Amino acid sequence: MIHQLTIEPLGQTIEVEEGQTILDAALRAGIWLPHACCHGLCATCKVQVLEGEVDHGEASNFALMDFEREEGKTLACCARLESDVVIEAEIDEEPDAEIIPVRDYAGTVSRLVELTPTIKGVFIMLDEPLHFQAGQYINLEIDGGRLTRAFSLANPPSRATEVELNVRLVPGGEGTTWIHTQLAEGDRIRLSGPYGRFFVRKSAPGDLIFMAGGSGLSSPRSMILDLLEKGDRRNMTLIYGQRRRDELYYHEEFLELARRHSNFRYVPALSEEPTESAWEGFRGFVHEAAKAAFGGDFRGHKAYLCGPPKMIEACIATLMQGRLYERDIYTEKFISAADAQQVRSPLFRTL
Repeated sequence: MIHQLTIEPLGQTIEVEEGQTILDAALRAGIWLPHACCHGLCATCKVQVLEGEVDHGEASNFALMDFEREEGKTLACCARLESDVVIEAEIDEEPDAEIIPVRDYAGTVSRLVELTPTIKGVFIMLDEPLHFQAGQYINLEIDGGRLTRAFSLANPPSRATEVELNVRLVPGGEGTTWIHTQLAEGDRIRLSGPYGRFFVRKSAPGDLIFMAGGSGLSSPRSMILDLLEKGDRRNMTLIYGQRRRDELYYHEEFLELARRHSNFRYVPALSEEPTESAWEGFRGFVHEAAKAAFGGDFRGHKAYLCGPPKMIEACIATLMQGRLYERDIYTEKFISAADAQQVRSPLFRTL
């Protein structure tokens, strides 16, 4: 059975298949609805049901309280239609956002590269190119579709046929453990995308700061490569943090980019590198390296943050102390079902 979903204030009506969530149907129709965890826990995708009936699905009672259900609110990532429905959503206009409907793709694992002791580069040769904006992510089917997990695209959009994912092994993580121990070159795999609104606002003035930690380097790398390929002349700085030198991947690539492009600066930071090592770069955390690199004054910049939630919180605080505020800070955090209620910034909404 197919129902009609009308989305206000856009006034657009789309078809929703039986069992399909509001969020999935909207994204596949090229309509952006705010969302984050996709597990029914963070409440970012909360919408108002104006007409019709929905099944709230797996929505947490904390993210969607009983009185909110009675008031007609629901979570788009969990809600499924039981009739034709009209909803009202808060949809921000983004002049730099490309309208790219989410689609399903299939491909073959072409390469597996050990980038660090805990991060693997997964290269997938797709049957057809994936159109996306630098900074977006895909959902990868794990173990034949038994699970899905979100991963940022680490390649620039110009390399649209062989996509790259940087996957960190999460202790106890079922999906990442499967990728690190079971996935092999030559395996067929499926994914969907692109997702997310973490992309460079190219029409906005100001120089750029990219702050990344761990495998959160994926999106900034895609963005930086895309900007440099297209000849963007704004000054851009990448501040990338890891614990030790053997975890600092794509280090030589960024050093070479800094040599070739006068408008690109690379600041690696190590927080747990042994004092007796030969490391001559910054010792400390990403937010500390940023403060040192800019003298604590970030005015006139746009900042793009991607990494562990604690890193992002520390970076937000440092940027705001340095006179950079919400309108100039963009973040991307992948939120699991286990931590969705704990990592949302009290300062402003995560994209």
